[in-house]
Amino acid sequence: MSNTSDLPEPTPPASVAGTSGGRPLTAGVAMLATAVAVISLLVGGVLTLVNLTGHVFGAWPSPDSLSQGLVGAAMLGTAPALFTVHRARLWQEARTLVYPLAVVLVGLFGVSVLHAGDLYIAEGGSIVPVLFSLGWLLTTGVLAVAALALLTWQHLTPATPLPARTAPLPGWSKPGLAVLGSSWLGIGAGLLTRPGFWSGFVPWSTGRLDAQALGVWALALGVGVLGALAEDDLDRTRPALLALPGTGAALTLVLACRATSVDWSSGPAAALVCMVGGLLFAGASGRVLLARSAAVTRGT
Repeated sequence: MSNTSDLPEPTPPASVAGTSGGRPLTAGVAMLATAVAVISLLVGGVLTLVNLTGHVFGAWPSPDSLSQGLVGAAMLGTAPALFTVHRARLWQEARTLVYPLAVVLVGLFGVSVLHAGDLYIAEGGSIVPVLFSLGWLLTTGVLAVAALALLTWQHLTPATPLPARTAPLPGWSKPGLAVLGSSWLGIGAGLLTRPGFWSGFVPWSTGRLDAQALGVWALALGVGVLGALAEDDLDRTRPALLALPGTGAALTLVLACRATSVDWSSGPAAALVCMVGGLLFAGASGRVLLARSAAVTRGT
């Protein structure tokens, strides 16, 4: 009778073999992502649906419902990807999505505190927006503090050297990702730091708080795209690859439904179409390339 110990060990697939090193993903980060996903579905759904009707609804007054509708759409678009973070075993498999998540949480809370006097809770009004603005401020505050604490703990977790990349990005994709990420990062930084000037390039009516909230999301998208470029591994960017097309599709839906609010003849509108289309293409092509890479791995 042959000894089973003499049998060769099975070769693990690339998705498993690539997790033999690095920093383990902490339970706290996974729980944060899931909690934000649930909140994003609820709050993002309300913001998107109400503002699609043309009625302005949010934590602060806006000259047009499109801005707050886009904020809600971004929440909805990223929620499915956030639900997948707990599947990652290592930090490097989730960080291209978690870093942008932290930018959004800290950024939205900071912008809300900076303009606390413009929130409905300070300005007054009907009971629903006042309570919503109070909940917005408290929720973003708690989540922002939690994100900073949990990320600090995550980076203090002992790590081993990273394994080799299993599915590097194709060379043809890198220039496009660099341009796409830099575009979102640049407009986000501009809207955040100089909203009075850069809001003039937004092809619909926006207030100062609207411009900075949109800037936070644009900055986060830029961080995510450039982070994926720096990671240079499709296996390590699975959650981000789901977030890009989801966000792009949600933004497209809101822009299409509120098309009458947009000055489509302007240069910024054309640039916005290209940037949103870039999110859709980058995410969809990344998923296709990842599937092909997995198929090749199974074949070998």
